Amino acid sequence: MAEFKGKKRESWGEYLANLPSLFVRSIFRHNYPNNDVDRSEIVFKNFFLHFHPVKCHKHSLDPFYTLGLGTITASLFLLLTFTGVVLMFFYIPAEDRAYDIMKDWQDTTPFAMMYRNMHRWSAHLMVLFVFLHMSRVFYTGSYKGMRRFNWVIGVSLMVLTLILSFTGYLLPWDQLAFWAITVGTNIAGYVPNLPGFEYNVNRVMLLASTIVGQDALIRFYVLHVALLPLITGVLIGVHFWRIRKDGGLSRPPDKFRPDPYRVVQRSDTKESFAPGVKRTYGLMELVRGTCPTVDKGPYNFVFTWPHLLRAELLVFLLTTAVVLLLSFIDAPLEEPANPSKPPNPSKAPWYFLGLQEMVAYNAFWGGVAIPSFIVLGLMAIPYLDRNPHGEGYWFHRSRYLAIFLYTAFMTWQGLLIVIGTYFRGANWGWIWPWTESFARH
Repeated sequence: MAEFKGKKRESWGEYLANLPSLFVRSIFRHNYPNNDVDRSEIVFKNFFLHFHPVKCHKHSLDPFYTLGLGTITASLFLLLTFTGVVLMFFYIPAEDRAYDIMKDWQDTTPFAMMYRNMHRWSAHLMVLFVFLHMSRVFYTGSYKGMRRFNWVIGVSLMVLTLILSFTGYLLPWDQLAFWAITVGTNIAGYVPNLPGFEYNVNRVMLLASTIVGQDALIRFYVLHVALLPLITGVLIGVHFWRIRKDGGLSRPPDKFRPDPYRVVQRSDTKESFAPGVKRTYGLMELVRGTCPTVDKGPYNFVFTWPHLLRAELLVFLLTTAVVLLLSFIDAPLEEPANPSKPPNPSKAPWYFLGLQEMVAYNAFWGGVAIPSFIVLGLMAIPYLDRNPHGEGYWFHRSRYLAIFLYTAFMTWQGLLIVIGTYFRGANWGWIWPWTESFARH
């Protein structure tokens, strides 16, 4: 009882006057971040900001180093989540309703169509920027050292992004969607079948049936709106958390300034010089920004609030603006799905056209073996690369061979997509696109 002695209860008038402040303090456990301590606490004590470190290196804010590709990809995922949730209020995954709903959006519900356009182009952009982000990480050697496993998580996110786009492709239930999924699941059917089954188990697991129908639509819908986004969101969180725990983004070593207050004399000469001193510092000194120069170069660090958060917000707003501009281009909608009227040629989504092109040469090797080797090979890169140099540098000279091989691989993949898009016609035969264009006119 002694601790309560001398304390006076507030009057109701004083209590009501302080109630707004009390309410705000019950939500936010810190003051407005206008000083170093509060800038630290806003990251420490905020659930959404806790993925960030209290301080980040100035190099991480250099737009010419990161190009903002990771933040752009995360922003696109957030836009896809938001627009996808909005579209779920309108969409019904029924074989006899899905196409009519899409047509209604196109003709009578302009805002629903805008959200569909945003969702469609965000999905395409996310596929593109996942590959660009992965390439940036490779070219800067950012998978080395303690960041090895985070590269594996990134490759897994790349695969999940492709599967997410693939499962969403069927939902409009038009000719384009129906036959693209038919071709895509046929590629999965080239995986060797389990013995004793007359039908291909792998394809049936995807479609919940032997054909693309109502069962497949329900399965793809659940995968697209529930299971895959949940897994992807968790892995993105782990990816960000690992970046923080691995010391932030990769960067070249800091150049340390010599300590002007200590002079060391070499034993072999009479020359005196100031080489700098290895020092340690306490946590609160780092938080308050009062520590001296140390080995990790704290003078090259700035507070996450507002520097890093302001940069991330700017990238998010620019990404949203680009997606909004693209939403003026309507996502394609062809005739209703008709299993008896296949187009010639039937093409998979553009990001699987390289796979379809390889399947045209050999079903098993092009559709199963080579793609599996590619994914496993990408995951193994950090563990096979024994070169200790080049971490944090664009196109480091000691990595020219690795950079050449990776660029050749990516160029090959891009060429296969271009060939599948423009140079393949009926029965997957070779055509010249300019000749076809003249023939149509």
